[in-house]
Amino acid sequence: MYVIEVIITNKENVRDPEGETIHRSLVIRRGFNDVAGIRAGKYLEFRVNKPSCREALEYVKELCYKLRIYNPVVHDIKVRASGSDSCD
Repeated sequence: MYVIEVIITNKENVRDPEGETIHRSLVIRRGFNDVAGIRAGKYLEFRVNKPSCREALEYVKELCYKLRIYNPVVHDIKVRASGSDSCD
């Protein structure tokens, strides 16, 4: 069993109102002025039964795309193995 993490964020050229609000209304307002920006996103964790880590990664990538878990026009995704399960 492999634990595969998926992080979904807005593409760089797409506004991120949630990240902007956290940055402006919380972080900067509380004096953390060295933070240049914040991007918010979604985190998903999949537990996958596949023979290898690489197969688990590809399976989750395909699943996310085919089921439209993200919109490839406006979102970027990072798919990676979790912790000690990382693929070599």
